[in-house]
Amino acid sequence: MTPGKVYLIGAGPGDVELMTLKAVRLLGEADVVLLDDLVNRDVLRFIAPHARVVEVGKRGGRHSATQQAIHEQLLEHALAGSVVARLKGGDPFVFGRGGEEMQCLQAAGIEVEVVSGVTSGVAAPAAVGIPLTHRDHARSVTFLTGHGCNDDPTNWAGLVAAGGTLVIYMGIANLPQIVASLLAAGMPATRPAAVIQHGTLPQQRSVAAPLAELAAVVEAQGIGSPAIVIVGDVVSVAKLM
Repeated sequence: MTPGKVYLIGAGPGDVELMTLKAVRLLGEADVVLLDDLVNRDVLRFIAPHARVVEVGKRGGRHSATQQAIHEQLLEHALAGSVVARLKGGDPFVFGRGGEEMQCLQAAGIEVEVVSGVTSGVAAPAAVGIPLTHRDHARSVTFLTGHGCNDDPTNWAGLVAAGGTLVIYMGIANLPQIVASLLAAGMPATRPAAVIQHGTLPQQRSVAAPLAELAAVVEAQGIGSPAIVIVGDVVSVAKLM
């Protein structure tokens, strides 16, 4: 049997109107859709009636399919000749493990195409008026993950020395440690910072505070995951503080 093809599709940050036209078209052509937990279920309207929808969500702190199990499902459906849409929140290649899935499929001789999506690290700040770069405030931006930051030797001093805006994905659980690390590396306690939860969705919430106070404000306001943390002078442009 001739293998099918897999599309690694970015569903964007949440608002389905921020999905690409190509993503919508391919969802309508797929035989099987492997759906991540963070994907807005409004996307189901774009999926063909005959398509099989498989929930393979990965979410910190919750029972979910392992990455290996997801690989096995991708291989199973593709080797059976199906057109598979692997739908991920944000962009498949920005903290989405899309690279791992692509390598797994390519090793098995399966054709893969990546369809980019709007990543939440760009869309969530924009939704509250925070520009990631600004000629007066930041000429660079660094994206990093806050997940497992205690085990990973993140060069906090290098990040602080580089200046610019920090955009931290999956950082809520370790936010006190992240803040402490940045302060210890020399970042000013007064540096503006913000957290946006459920960016671009109707239930979107945001808070802003000086860096040293951010973790306490987030806890007091009950802000949780999924959320994006922004640290940098650009936060002041949005007038959230």
